[in-house]
Amino acid sequence: MTDQLPLAPERRAHVLAALERDGAVRVSQLLEELGAAPVTLRRDLAQLEREGLLVRVHGGAVAPKRGAGAPTATGTESGTIAVLVPSLNYYWPGVLRGAEAAAKRHGYAVLLRGASYELQDERPVLERLVRDERVRGLIVAPNTDTPHAQDVVQWLAEAGVPSVLVERDAMLLPEGAPVESVTTDHALGAVLAARHLAGLGHRKVGLIISRNSPTSRKITAGWSAACAELGLTPADHFESVLPPRTSPEFSAVIEQTLDTAVRTGVTALLVHSDPEAMAFVDLAIDRGIRVPEDLSVIAYDDEVAELFTPALTAVSPPRADVGAAAVELLARRLDDPNRPVHRVVLSPSLNVRASTAPPRAD
Repeated sequence: MTDQLPLAPERRAHVLAALERDGAVRVSQLLEELGAAPVTLRRDLAQLEREGLLVRVHGGAVAPKRGAGAPTATGTESGTIAVLVPSLNYYWPGVLRGAEAAAKRHGYAVLLRGASYELQDERPVLERLVRDERVRGLIVAPNTDTPHAQDVVQWLAEAGVPSVLVERDAMLLPEGAPVESVTTDHALGAVLAARHLAGLGHRKVGLIISRNSPTSRKITAGWSAACAELGLTPADHFESVLPPRTSPEFSAVIEQTLDTAVRTGVTALLVHSDPEAMAFVDLAIDRGIRVPEDLSVIAYDDEVAELFTPALTAVSPPRADVGAAAVELLARRLDDPNRPVHRVVLSPSLNVRASTAPPRAD
C-alpha cells in the first residue's frame, strides 16, 4: 500500500489524475492506493460526480463524456436508492410501490430490504447497504423505540450518503436539528375519524390501538385533541392497547373491551389497524352486537378494510405518495447537497363505508 493521503484535496487530485490517465478508476484500487475509509472515498466520488468531473458506475467511476453534458437525475446512470422498512407484508408495500415508481422516473434502481419491528439496531443492515458502491442514498424507517434508536439516526447523518426517514421523525444530537423526513399526519387521521363519528351523533366513543408505535402515539394525540374539541370527557370514552394478534390473549382482550363498551354505552370505535378492526367486528357479531346498528367501527390504515363485510369505514394514509415524496426529497438532496432540510407531512383521508351509522335511538 502506498502512503495514505489524508486530505480531501490530495484524494481529489489523485482520483482526477487516474481518470485523466486511464479514463476509469476502480474503488478497490483507490482504497488500496489512498488508504481511505470506504465511506470517505464514497463521499469524495459523489462530490466529484456532482461537479460533473466523473460518472460513478458499479465498482468505480469513469470520465464524463465530453460534449454530452453531465448525467441528469432522469438518466440511466443515476445509480441505486436503498430502502429499509420494518415490514414487507403490511402497510409498507404501498409505500414501496410509490417509491419504486418515483425512482423509475428519476432513473434510479431500488435496493429493498425488510427488517422487523423487533430489530433493535438497524446499523448492521445499513452498513451492508452502503458498502454497495451503486447506492447513492437511503430511505429508512428505523425502529424508534429501542435503546439504539438515536445511534441509528446519528449513524445515518455520518454515513457519507444522504438519507430520508419515512413515517418517522428524528433529530440529531446535541444540536437537536431535525433530519429530512416524509410522514403522514396520523394525528389528523384520528381527528377526521372523531369528527365523522360526532357528525353522526355519537357521543361515547373508544380508541383501540394495536401497539405502542410512532403511528399509534400520533393517533392517540389526535384523538385526545378531537375529544376535547368535540366536548367529550374521560368518562365518555376509553382507550385500549391490544396485544399482538399472535398473542393467546388477543381475543380475550377484545372480548373484555367489548364488555367495557357495552357497560359504558360506547357506540363507536376507532381501531388501529385493519386486521384488529375486523377482529372486533367478528367478535361483536358473534355476541349479537350489530355493526353498524349497535356499534360503529372505523379502521385505521385502509389496507384491506374495503374488502371486509361490512366494508369498513377507514382512515387512509397516502402510502404511495409517502414513498414517492421520500424519493423526490432524496433526488433533490443528491442534486443539491446544500439545500435546506425538508420535512414533508402528508394528510390522510377518510373513506366512509358501511361500518358507520348514527347510533340507534334508545
